[in-house]
Amino acid sequence: MASDKVPMLAEGHHKLETELSKLKKFERPSIIEAIEVARAHGDLSENAEYHAAKERQGQVEAQIADMEDQLSRALVIDPTSLSGDKVVFGATVTLLDEDEKQVRYQLVGQVEADASHGRISYASPLGRALIGRVVGEDVEVSTPSGERYYEIAKVEFV
Repeated sequence: MASDKVPMLAEGHHKLETELSKLKKFERPSIIEAIEVARAHGDLSENAEYHAAKERQGQVEAQIADMEDQLSRALVIDPTSLSGDKVVFGATVTLLDEDEKQVRYQLVGQVEADASHGRISYASPLGRALIGRVVGEDVEVSTPSGERYYEIAKVEFV
């Protein structure tokens, strides 16, 4: 399972690389410095600064490992190179809800998802419901607030 590819757009790949670089260049050295300063205070068993810095170091190292793993398994997809009327990763889908109100989402990787900017993860309930569907199809999605129904009005690759 660990060797599964992680689909993402070029923008998401770049963002992940940038975040990783920041953690390695700035966060990691500042934590090491904080640990050294805290060690200089003496007894480590009751040194809250030392324990907090060590805990933060563990969190940052886990983040770095996770990001490196995702980047090593990244499958960068350019939606403009895709075509067709079927909803796939990278597609921008215009939906009509029960009230005929239009909503528009692009299916992106989990790292890139930001619903407030119209970007939903392909692994989200709505994303999973949309994958493989075509224009004109009705989609039913279970959400925490109940069942939602949409009609796929348009599929674009922009």
